[in-house]
Amino acid sequence: MRWTLLFLLGAGAAAAGDLGPRPVFPEVGMAEVELGRLLFYDPVISGNRNISCGTCHHPTLGTSDGMSLSVGEGGVGLGPDRVLDPRDLPEERLPRNAPGLWNLGATEFTVMFHDGRLEEAADQPDGIRTPLGADMIRGFDTVLSAQAMFPVLSGDEMAGHYSENDVSQSVRLSNLTGDTGAWVRIADRVAEIPEYREMFDAVLGAGAPIRFTDIANVIADFITFEWRADESPFDTAMAGGPPLSEGAERGRMLFYGEAGCSACHAGWFQTDHGFHAIAMPQLGPGKAARFEAHSRDEGRIRVTGDPADAYRFRTPSLRNVTLTAPYGHDGAYATLEGVVRHHLDPVASLRAYDRSQVVLHELPGAEDWTIMDAPDEVARIADANELEPLALSDGQVDDILAFLAALTDREAAEGRLGVPDTVPSGLPVDR
Repeated sequence: MRWTLLFLLGAGAAAAGDLGPRPVFPEVGMAEVELGRLLFYDPVISGNRNISCGTCHHPTLGTSDGMSLSVGEGGVGLGPDRVLDPRDLPEERLPRNAPGLWNLGATEFTVMFHDGRLEEAADQPDGIRTPLGADMIRGFDTVLSAQAMFPVLSGDEMAGHYSENDVSQSVRLSNLTGDTGAWVRIADRVAEIPEYREMFDAVLGAGAPIRFTDIANVIADFITFEWRADESPFDTAMAGGPPLSEGAERGRMLFYGEAGCSACHAGWFQTDHGFHAIAMPQLGPGKAARFEAHSRDEGRIRVTGDPADAYRFRTPSLRNVTLTAPYGHDGAYATLEGVVRHHLDPVASLRAYDRSQVVLHELPGAEDWTIMDAPDEVARIADANELEPLALSDGQVDDILAFLAALTDREAAEGRLGVPDTVPSGLPVDR
């Protein structure tokens, strides 16, 4: 089927059916969406009441934060302008790049995070698999809402460091869902605010208890509504409307033909939702359990335990990709051209990697290049690579970049509801 698709597109066919059925988005209620919007931008759900979901996923920065690796706790401001507090420096950078949120509400998105550690699973009692255990996913409507539990329970992201507040203290004691657990403490904060209480009454019923899962569910409804991006020039052309520019059309034919990009970046949203090793350079603290030494990030293998999954990371969707720099699971490439060229010969690109491409805040004591400074570690990453070298001319690269630009939904990028001026808690809103 895939090779049939490549042949048809390479021959110039542009029927919408070539990419399969159009993506499906669930219906969401506007009362839930409006409530989720306020909670998304309200710092009240963070331990120290100083970080919102929007801090690292802001529409002015493509629903990400414009950084290779983010700084959560210990910072003030947005993205590249975020300033570190010298009195409360973060313990370390976050280990992975903050992904964009485009189209995550579509039903085909059943896997979350770069390593897929949260995913739909029919063999699980509640239909969701997570390393946190079955007790942690009851009450979430979807994997999109369930992903909200991770940042609020992370000290470096939103919870705060060990002794700073009641939420971080509960997290430290692994008291997450109990009567005095982190989730209850967050939900109680929200319930004590009259405007939120009134809005939840309209959604849940008058006087119904507000649980953390209810907060997460309406935030997911907001994401589904606000960042649906499926009306790009590519969509219009595939539906029989105005054609792509000549360069973008040449890039489309390369993408689905000679360049082979669609072997992984398949379908309407240009992702197979799978996991692949492409010798991405590694920087930052790496991903490991708190009791383990950090630095190495082996990706999907930490979820499955299968050696074949070493250094595999999820294929990102390419919708609005021009807005979501830097690129890669750790933001190793500051430009879209840089990461496209990496795909042409991943191992050579890894070995010749230019470290000036990263976008990082100055963090005293940070050891960002432990892996890249170790030849044996670089060899591990190279050995796992799945992509064969591919020769493309500079002009062909330019055409692929033009095609990727045609995947941008400008209306979605401008936002449907936008950032609220104020939130019910009265706390500052990152604008």
